[in-house]
Amino acid sequence: MKLDKKILEEKIRQYRKTKSCSESTLMGLCETADADITKEKMIRLGCGFAGGIGGTFDEGTCGAVTGALMANGIVIDDTGKIKANAKEIFNSFKEEYGTVRCDKISDNGKDKSPCVDCCVFIANKVADLWDG
Repeated sequence: MKLDKKILEEKIRQYRKTKSCSESTLMGLCETADADITKEKMIRLGCGFAGGIGGTFDEGTCGAVTGALMANGIVIDDTGKIKANAKEIFNSFKEEYGTVRCDKISDNGKDKSPCVDCCVFIANKVADLWDG
């Protein structure tokens, strides 16, 4: 499936103004892929992963990664492909940012300036995986 990356980025940037990284990445990917899930369900699903899981920041996984992983599981039907993509999502994010930890990326939530770019980066990676 080929996603329009321009639309994907626009959705994520717009959502990130009011939503967490996990919600923004999940919603941007699922909406761009026209997934069969409501916005309300995506918000409920993604909100617990905000701020490195439950707003803890410390040692929690970046919401951009968890949002991407959730979207991958919603959109892809093949469990083998879901797992392979999950490994690639995790590894490519860690390679790009040096960590998947929210506290390290956002200075324990004090500096969220890198967040939207993290969301866009990993969403584009997912779009590439879904296209291939």
